[in-house]
This record gives sequence, C-alpha cells and structure tokens, in this order.
Amino acid sequence: MKSIKLMLAGASLLLCCGCGMQVKESTTVTEKASNENAVIENMMSRRSIRKYKPQAVNRDTMQIILNCGINAPNGQNKQSWAIRVVDNPDFINGITEVYKKQNPKAAEDPNFKNMFRNAPTIVFIANDKSYDLSQIDCGLLGENMILSAWSMGIGSCCLGGPTRFINSTPDAAEYLKRLDIPEGYELLYCIAFGYPDETPAAKPRNAEKIKFID
Repeated sequence: MKSIKLMLAGASLLLCCGCGMQVKESTTVTEKASNENAVIENMMSRRSIRKYKPQAVNRDTMQIILNCGINAPNGQNKQSWAIRVVDNPDFINGITEVYKKQNPKAAEDPNFKNMFRNAPTIVFIANDKSYDLSQIDCGLLGENMILSAWSMGIGSCCLGGPTRFINSTPDAAEYLKRLDIPEGYELLYCIAFGYPDETPAAKPRNAEKIKFID
C-alpha cells in the first residue's frame, strides 16, 4: 500500500510539473504573438500627420526616437547619414519667413505657422553622396524613427519640399550653414514630429503592385 501511495504521489508531481511547463510554454507563445501583433498594429495604424499641437516633443523622448533611427539596417554598417534635430522656434520661424517671402500665398492660410506643417520639432537627414545606396539607408533610418514615434503617441510626416527649398534658395543659405552638414553630404529630406491634432483615415494601398515570382 505504501509503495502504491508513493507511486501516486510521484505521478501527481509529474503531472503538475508537466502542466506547469505547458502553461509556461503556452504563455510564452501567447506573449510572443501578442508582441508581434502589437508591432503589426503599430505599422498598420500609423498615419502621416499634418496638423500638430503646439507643445514640443521633449528631448528625452526624441532621443529614444533617434536611437531607434540609428539602429536601422544600413549597408556595410556605413551609417551613411547625418542627422540634425531642430526644436528651436527661432530657427523654424526664421527659415519660414524666408519661405513666405518666396511663397506669399502660403501665409494667406490662417492656419499656417511654419513650413514644416506647423510641427514643433524637425529632424533633418543628409546622405553621404559618395555611397550610392546611402539614400536607402536614410530611408530606413527615417522609417524606424516614424514607427517608434507613433508607438509613443507622437505623429510625424516625411517632407521633401522644405529641404528642396533650403538646398536651392540662396536666401536660405544661412540656415543650411547652421545645420552644419558634413562635407560630402547633402540634405535629403526632413521629418516633422509633434503631438497629433488630427486623426486622418488611411489612404488606400494598391496590393496589385505586389507579385510573387515562381
């Protein structure tokens, strides 16, 4: 009888341990799936924001976003980008005044505050012209920043017009100089960051552009 009791106790212990392992494994799988879904949800819910609240993104938060950016994949780990962050209203308003002189109709919009969709923080990205794939690296950098920002409730919008203006307008040369872009690099694009003041709907995507090749 004693040996039977010991056998039953041992079986119960094994059963409990086995169930515990299964629960642990199941929990791990569920947590992994949940995390993966969170990443996908963040990507699919992201929107380009063109209206922002006035308060600036604090620098500690921006530093997290920038760290995510520089951890993007890049060719041969060249890190062929130069990044300049501007949250100084004097800089933003100053270059905007130059822009308004060249584009007076922009100022006719009562909601127009600055040439960066009224965003309070701008990240300028320049690429190394000596590396033929540096623009791809800079694009990956920007996407990392945009997605990480969105996950923290911060909106963004990629902008090419302002950098085109700064690069091509003699009156903007002072501001280009202040960005201190390294020699051999060229200002490529910028990203506006701020707290969203709109909730735009998703624009349709053309899935027919995707093809699997057998």
